[in-house]
Amino acid sequence: QVQLVESGGGLVQAGGSLRLSCTASGRTFNSYRVGWFRQAPGKEREFVAAITWSGTIRSHADFVKGRFTISRDNAKNTVYLQMNSLKPEDTAVYYCAAGAGPLLSTVVAGYDYWGQGTQVTVSS
Repeated sequence: QVQLVESGGGLVQAGGSLRLSCTASGRTFNSYRVGWFRQAPGKEREFVAAITWSGTIRSHADFVKGRFTISRDNAKNTVYLQMNSLKPEDTAVYYCAAGAGPLLSTVVAGYDYWGQGTQVTVSS
């Protein structure tokens, strides 16, 4: 079992920045791939970014490329999502998720454990 806790969400003006953190407890975190997803009201959960267990391979959704960056510090059991140049359309609940295995995944089904989510609200 892996328990995930997200933090760092909040209210920010358009153009601002936030850094989300996902801290894991339980089983060895550095054997899991980690992804960030988001879900806005009335919409499906969508992929934002993912990183392999080693941190050497990353993927970002097209709509966040150049603005968001995923990274991880396995010594701290933490994965980060640095979000810059935020837009009102980035408003959503952001979830981190962990999945066993060395390969990257950009789909919800590729993850076994989920955090409770953290709200990000971007005002115009």
